[in-house]
Amino acid sequence: MPSRPALPLRPESIDQLNGQVPDWLVASRRQGLGFFEKLDMPSSAEEVWRYVDLPFRLEDLMLAPPPAAGMDDGDDVAGSLGSMAGQATIIDGTVTDLQVNEEGVVFVSLRDGLADHEDALSVLFGSGIAPDLDVFSAAHHAFAHDGVFLKVPANRSVERPFYIDVQATAEGTVSFPHITLAIEANAEASVVVGFRSPAGIFLVVNPQIEAFVNDGARLKLSTVQRFGYDTHSIAHERVLIGRDANARLGEVGLGGRLGRLHLTLDVAGRGASTDLVGLYFGEQEQTLDYRLFMNHLGSNTSSNVFLKGAVEDDARSVFTGLVKIEKDIAKVSAFETNRNLVLSEGASAHSVPNLEILSNDVICGHGSTVGPLEEEPLYYLMSRGLSEARAARLLVHGFFEEVINRLPHPALAAPVREAVNRKFVQAQQEGRV
Repeated sequence: MPSRPALPLRPESIDQLNGQVPDWLVASRRQGLGFFEKLDMPSSAEEVWRYVDLPFRLEDLMLAPPPAAGMDDGDDVAGSLGSMAGQATIIDGTVTDLQVNEEGVVFVSLRDGLADHEDALSVLFGSGIAPDLDVFSAAHHAFAHDGVFLKVPANRSVERPFYIDVQATAEGTVSFPHITLAIEANAEASVVVGFRSPAGIFLVVNPQIEAFVNDGARLKLSTVQRFGYDTHSIAHERVLIGRDANARLGEVGLGGRLGRLHLTLDVAGRGASTDLVGLYFGEQEQTLDYRLFMNHLGSNTSSNVFLKGAVEDDARSVFTGLVKIEKDIAKVSAFETNRNLVLSEGASAHSVPNLEILSNDVICGHGSTVGPLEEEPLYYLMSRGLSEARAARLLVHGFFEEVINRLPHPALAAPVREAVNRKFVQAQQEGRV
């Protein structure tokens, strides 16, 4: 592992990171640096950052150095997956461990991949998410120095999941973990990404996940975010889906003082389809912020978004979704649903699903709800002999169960269910709900 101190987010640090990397990566970093120096930190005055107040400036943070050690507590997500096709650990933006148990696939770190897979990386790495999207995407392009690259070759089906454990551990720093997934034509892959960090220390994480699902390919991708409550995570994810390809996505958001996901899904090829199922549960002073952009670019395409969330204490959730259907395409089916429970007077949920339809031959729908537990089923359960606390637990459990049972990776149901139920039960026991 390379040895270097923490670096400021400055031009001279780019020179140190470049070292012996190829010219295309040097150019990419310099392009990101150019945007980083021009773009301002966002504020809640901007619509796309509404409800989010950032208590830091990126330029004041240090780039996390290579870690000495990772978290030593158990990883319940990894433990639930059983036999894996491969497993990698990224700590503070550096790949510290990687194992592959499936022959014929590429599963490497960026550092190692530059030697043998430069042709693919030079085309794909960093191309999924624009460097000028915001100051965080610019900083990621400039200062991301390592990551995981998975390529499943054409016509290859890998049923066992690849698991990527992303940790942030260095107090007062920012890290830029990067994941590039390339699922070649008619191939099939399964990927789970877990995010975590210790409690009680301030740090910032800016992950990027870019997935290229080529013609006829299939991808199951689940992300489970369990950062400590003093971590600020601003993540970008983009999935590009080719002709007759399918991407099934699962999103679980449980941790972080700020857990923000900017997710773009390009349903690009004719006959492409995608399903996004997810849940989030905020407590204390968490803000869980989801910005979804679903772009239908091809005919005979379909998408379905189904997200459920709950907030208690003084937590806040935000969902803004835009489903856009371009003109001159036909036979598009697109649905977007967001349901929210507000379990405490101080909590709030904001839900704004939108449609932008530029074509006529479509079937579309969207809906959202925000409210407390319904009184009628609560009273019914109490009339059957349950206490109010027990009745409320059953309703919260049932609210999330519909989503949990539809996650792309059934093995995640048990740890996710346990985490969600634990949050609400603990809040009840402490008199917070």
